[in-house]
Amino acid sequence: MRSHWPDLPAEVLDAVTARTGPVHRVEPAPAGNHADIAATIHTTDGRLFVKAARRTVPDTDGPEVRSLRWEAAINPHVTEYAPRLHWTVEAGGWLLLAFEHVQARHADYAPGSPDLDIVAKIIEGLQAHPLPGVLERKRVERRWESMGDMTPLAGSTLLHADLNPANVLLGDDGTAYVVDWTFAGRGAAFLEMALLIPWLLQAGHTPAAAEHWVSRFPAWTSTASVTIDLFARAFADKWRANLATNNEVWAQEHAASAQSWAAHRRASAPPS
Repeated sequence: MRSHWPDLPAEVLDAVTARTGPVHRVEPAPAGNHADIAATIHTTDGRLFVKAARRTVPDTDGPEVRSLRWEAAINPHVTEYAPRLHWTVEAGGWLLLAFEHVQARHADYAPGSPDLDIVAKIIEGLQAHPLPGVLERKRVERRWESMGDMTPLAGSTLLHADLNPANVLLGDDGTAYVVDWTFAGRGAAFLEMALLIPWLLQAGHTPAAAEHWVSRFPAWTSTASVTIDLFARAFADKWRANLATNNEVWAQEHAASAQSWAAHRRASAPPS
């Protein structure tokens, strides 16, 4: 459950205002689940987007704090995509990250949306981006190793690995940003597109149409069908298992999209 700005200890609030001056207004973010607090703060010098997480016990990072540490480590290497990290504060058992505030809307993934062309350019840029050394040991395929041998998913391509519409922000001036780099890592290049397919389905695409859209990327067309089948099956199985501990509506929808795509892959497979 999300905490709120006034829940922060005085020690943390003092550390923030030492950097920003008085905080005049706080606007909680409407969505997101990788921080205990996510909000836009208004200061005399402008706005900042702040994400904060509480340590689970003294001297022990919980998953939210670990996620924020990853974001802080990755940010300097992806500034052509991500809003810039201005500062961090660690006090009173909390970790806070303050990012450049961007005025933008979430991307629209609906069939025919012009935003999809922008998303394609982002993916092309990420596919060509050198792998930051900080991600050298962060193998994306580990997320599905409980489902079987995921060796075919290994690789050395920089993957954001969570390009859902809420993480792609588009400004009226043509600027585009990618936020929430919690799941970024290294892996086979086709995974970026594979992880996008369930989001395309939820935006109204059919599985066949979603696969047609991602077929514009060489990393997709050059990947063996059996490897894509392996991932679709593992992804669907993982999300089915996830529902045992997370039965929220969004999780049910994502699991249903995963099942739909996996079923399409099975139906489209040539007879053995």
